[in-house]
Amino acid sequence: MAAALVLLALLSSQAMAQDVRPYEIVGDAIPVPLTGAKGDPARGRAIVVDRQRGLCLLCHAGPFPEQRFQGNLAPDLAGVGTRWSEGQLRLKIVDSRRLNPATIMPPYYAMDSLVRVGRNWQDKPVLSAEQVEDVVAFLTTLTETP
Repeated sequence: MAAALVLLALLSSQAMAQDVRPYEIVGDAIPVPLTGAKGDPARGRAIVVDRQRGLCLLCHAGPFPEQRFQGNLAPDLAGVGTRWSEGQLRLKIVDSRRLNPATIMPPYYAMDSLVRVGRNWQDKPVLSAEQVEDVVAFLTTLTETP
């Protein structure tokens, strides 16, 4: 039984690593969706406010009145859809280090040049390509500023 669990964990880890799709950075953006299609804004919002998956509200605040204890370390997400293009938002989520090497924002999709990665996260993106696109789709809807 234990051997089967180890094998299952290894296979799912390899499947997750193989699911990472290539992307092209053009200037300060990734203009083409990682999945070839637009994401779902409702699923994206759920990821953004989920403190176990997206973890966005640890650092960011935003138009989420039902969410207590929002972050103040990073820019407010209110109006983010007017400040940056869809492609710029995609790059910020995929690998914000490309725009600011000193950022504290983790790369949610890129896996290169990482240090001190926990064993459970090695060779795995934090978010899948579909989840990245869902978050991008949601962030582009945030056009109102406080």
